[in-house]
Order: sequence, then C-alpha cells, then structure tokens
Amino acid sequence: MLLGSRWMMAQLDEHQLLPIDDPAINYTHGAVENRITVLQRKLASGEVRLKSDFDHGDLEAVLQALDVPVSSQVLVFSKTSFQAPKIGPRMPRAVYHSDDVSVGWVRGGDVIELAAVDPRQGTVFYTLDQGDSDHPAIVRRTECMQCHIGASTSGVPGLVVRSTHVDRSGAQILTAQAYITDHRSPLEHRWGGWYVTGRTGTQHMGNKFSANPDDADEMDLSEGINVNDLSPYFSTQAYLRPDSDIVSLMVLEHQTRMVNLLTRVGWESRLGQPIDATVDELVKYMLFVDETPLKAPIDGISEYAQKFSQQGPRDRRGRSLRDFDLKTRMFRYPCSFLIYSAQFDALPDTARARVYGRLYEALNGKLAYATPSAADRQAILEILKDTKVGLPGEWK
Repeated sequence: MLLGSRWMMAQLDEHQLLPIDDPAINYTHGAVENRITVLQRKLASGEVRLKSDFDHGDLEAVLQALDVPVSSQVLVFSKTSFQAPKIGPRMPRAVYHSDDVSVGWVRGGDVIELAAVDPRQGTVFYTLDQGDSDHPAIVRRTECMQCHIGASTSGVPGLVVRSTHVDRSGAQILTAQAYITDHRSPLEHRWGGWYVTGRTGTQHMGNKFSANPDDADEMDLSEGINVNDLSPYFSTQAYLRPDSDIVSLMVLEHQTRMVNLLTRVGWESRLGQPIDATVDELVKYMLFVDETPLKAPIDGISEYAQKFSQQGPRDRRGRSLRDFDLKTRMFRYPCSFLIYSAQFDALPDTARARVYGRLYEALNGKLAYATPSAADRQAILEILKDTKVGLPGEWK
C-alpha cells in the first residue's frame, strides 16, 4: 500500500544519540550473530586455524576467512585510529572491506581491527591480538564507542570515512576544516589523510599533507590527483598491495552511511520512536538523491571494481545494482546494493514495510524531491522485481 499524502516529511536529527543499553536494544551485552562471531566459534573449535606470517601477522588469513577481498585495500595515513602512534605518511593503516565486514591493519600493530555489521545491532567492533599465541582470540571492544557513535554515525554505533588536513606526521590539523564524507560530498572535500590511486580528473584532498599547518586550507590539491604509484610516499612492498583504489574508497564511503541509517531505523522501531524521518533519509540516500555529480570519469587501477560488479545478482537482462557508471555518477542504476543485505532483511517488519512503501513511491515518481530519472526508476524496479527476495505483493 502506498503512503501517499499521509506521509509527513520530517528532518532527521542525527545529533540525537539513541540509547545503546535500553532493554529494547541492549547493544553492549546482548547477543550478536555476524560473520566475525562465526569465525570466533570456528577458531575456538579448531575448525579454522589462522596461518600467520612475519610481515603481516594474521592479516591474509583473516581476510580469507572473512571473505574480504585484498583488492579492496585502501590506505589512510591520518592518525585517526587508537593505534595512532604507529600510523603516518610513511606507515599508513590498511583498511579492507566487504558489504558487512571491515578489517584494519597497522604495520607492527598489536592487534588487527575488525568491525562487522550485525543484522540486528548494526556495526560491532572487535580486535584480534597479534601476539605469538597458537590460539588467537577475537575480542569484542565496546570502548570503540568513544569515537564511533555520534552525529557522524547518525547517532548509533557505526563507521565513518573522515577527510582531514594533516601535517607531515599524519596528525590532524585541528584548526583546519575536516569532513565526514560519503557519496554526497564534493570530491574537493574527500580523502584528506588517505592515499588515493586512480584517475579522477578532479581535485581532491588525497595524497597530500600540509607542510605549513597555518595555511592548511590553502593547500594545492592538484598535486595529489591521478596518482598510480605510491612508492615515492612509502615502502609499498610492506603491504599486501601497492595501491589504495579510488573506487574501493567510494564504495566504502557509500556503505558506511547506508549501514548507519539502516541501524538507526531498526533501533528507532524497536524503541517505539517515530521512524518517518529516518526512513525518508534512508530512501533518499539509497537512491543517491543528493549524490555529487562526477565532473570527470573515475578509473581505479586495481581489479576491485570488476570483482565487485561480478557479485551480482543480475536480472533477466543482465543488469545489476553493482554495475558502475563512474562517468557522471557512481553506479549505473542508482539504488544501493545494500538492499540485498542481511541487515536490510532483519529490519523489524513494520520498519521494513515502511521502507518498501516509501521506496515504491519514489520509484514510481510520486515524491516531491528529485529522484532518479524515469528511465532509471523503471530499470531499478525491473532489477529489484527480478532479484530481490521478499518484495511486498504490490511490487509484483
């Protein structure tokens, strides 16, 4: 059933922190079930053993066990991790990600950082000790909430991609502008403190640090674009890959906010709070309504984009929500691939029905704000009808 004129649009207050330990949520002590808890059990039973190596510890084994592609590697040199003393422009932190798992690795670090999307609870944080133990344990880390809950995460535990001006050591310049970035952000505001490989044709903040902290906002961004070789910056041989793929970065940015909004609408529903504003923001975001248009084509230099697209699913005409455009926008069909996620399917029934209803209105051109073009809306409808299990009856 369509929501029609009965829907009253409201503004989402992302500064409102939802109560993580309300009995309806019980984030800190409640049971969770995600891909990392599955790996925990396999490690405890001996079904899986992590093969460590001298250079990278358990990293490669963890990525393989969690099915996280090595090609997703992106490198951040700003000191924005609890392992900050070991991070800098010559020793960037490597981040790897899939739809529901993120892995952070620091050269010489004491732990591997892990985050998994729990279908019910949202993002949950863990570490894996990098000591000499034959039986490494994955430990949940609730203290991560000191940095991973706030307006930047839509008021729930979550991940963000930060873009900051940094000095030669990788320390954030607090007097300069910083940004939380996603697909709505201009490229000129993205990737400060990150290495970025690939072609953009447009200025961005990546691959740069400020030699003069007093003039950080006036930094020449043109010097950091279209970089394919990172070896002048640091020893790339010390990492699993020599690159930090721009397409992987763009996907990571998109999915962080998408996951946070899904978490929030689920929590609000379980808390008995109004969900209309969050549902509206979620649907707008998943349809890339406010996406910043690309001024020039984007090209990554790794196989990440190809492997990502191959995951499908595809409709009877061979189309997929994972198909990239990367000429004027990110995806060929602007609807988030995370509609297929276990987190989306685990939304409370009432919340999921509201999202479907609002999404169906949007794809039929019945919303006041700008949605994808009529041709794109029709394509998205057809793809979802062919590929998305559990669509409400009116969609058929």
